[in-house]
Amino acid sequence: MHIIVVGCGKVGRTLAERLSGEGHDLVIVDLNAGLIQEVTEELDVMGVVGNGTSINVLMEAGIDATDLLIAVTASDELNLLCCLIGKKASKGGCMTIARVRDPLYNKEIGFIKEQMGISMVINPELTASMEIARLLRFPSAIKIDTFAKGRAELLTIKLRSSFGLGGQSVEQVVSGLRSKVLICAVERGNKIFIPNGSFVLEDGDNISLMATPQEAAAFFKKIGLGTRRVNNTLIVGGGTIAVYLARQLLDMGIDVHIIEINRERCQKLCEILPKATILHGDGSDQQLLMDAGLATAESFVAITNMDEENLLLSLFAKQHSNAKLVVKVNRIAFDDVIESLDLGSVIYPKYLTADYIAQYVRAAQNSIGSNVETLYNILDGRAEALEFFVRTESEVTGHTLSELDLKDNLLIGCIYRRGKVIFPRGQDRIQVGDSVMVVTTVKGFHDIRDILR
Repeated sequence: MHIIVVGCGKVGRTLAERLSGEGHDLVIVDLNAGLIQEVTEELDVMGVVGNGTSINVLMEAGIDATDLLIAVTASDELNLLCCLIGKKASKGGCMTIARVRDPLYNKEIGFIKEQMGISMVINPELTASMEIARLLRFPSAIKIDTFAKGRAELLTIKLRSSFGLGGQSVEQVVSGLRSKVLICAVERGNKIFIPNGSFVLEDGDNISLMATPQEAAAFFKKIGLGTRRVNNTLIVGGGTIAVYLARQLLDMGIDVHIIEINRERCQKLCEILPKATILHGDGSDQQLLMDAGLATAESFVAITNMDEENLLLSLFAKQHSNAKLVVKVNRIAFDDVIESLDLGSVIYPKYLTADYIAQYVRAAQNSIGSNVETLYNILDGRAEALEFFVRTESEVTGHTLSELDLKDNLLIGCIYRRGKVIFPRGQDRIQVGDSVMVVTTVKGFHDIRDILR
């Protein structure tokens, strides 16, 4: 596909890496010539310096033959205008995606999409807040991804010695605990494994398992992990993510405390979040954190605008509480170092945004045989979990799973059929109308037939 990305910030750069890596013809547009030079030197993309709302700039970027325009500048209004102009300027009326972050527009997204003809509106802050809220509902997990309209979940946990599962094979774990879970992927050091039944687990592994929410809760209970949601949370940073997150947590009956350093912002938070406790002060003040109840907090969320501060705050919270830790990282790229700190759940809004847009792009590429309904990067982005909706008969539907010549490093996690989640065995078949969840270390699947050699 020919794709134009307007905006070369954190999200735009991440999108450029992802989409160019999948073989798309990409053009990046930004006013900053230095950013354009950097991205074009590092990636196989074209660059245009200019304003993305200018017809001349868009024409230079090839808008007349563009399949998709993605606007991810720092301005919501600029993104919407860019999409509107781009759609009118392209010969075929290209698809458009706009990043819209302001909570003011959140309730009007449906109207905006319909009236302006925008294909998709993405809100990184809302997406990040939903991810955090899921984790606080199930605090034992490092990461939770949902499939089959929420009826199946892919949960990632770190295998600790207290579980007593180290040294056992996958088959021994599942049969010994009599659990209906499927261990789909294992991260061990720098390696990723798609395990079979004889694969032996080790303490310290990060394992991703597929289960219904009920079966996941039962499995966690058997290995001694808590499954109840948190009752309270202490949030440092009162930005847009905090607003979205606090609203969701308050609706769930969770007590919310927010520490914010800007006095005017505190006053604003008091107005829009009357049921939350807003504390004015520096979140890096250790005494303030203790006075705010860190020692007894069940969850601690560091979402300031500074990655370094978030990481240090989480390290402090790890030392002085037993809280579920969630830390937001926007810019720092030392993923391995951050992982070694064992801080719990690390949220990368730019990657979440890129996941959703990549999912849309793959679905748009193949709307006949099957669609990519859901797409997540798991285990530090080194494996993918995809959900396909099967629309037509093909070589995949004509045989049992044991008869299919599947690619290596691939596992069919579950099949969602008429409201029922099926954990498939060799004699099961994929049928038209099924949603099929696949975990693989092979990147770039667009169609269910891609699972075959």
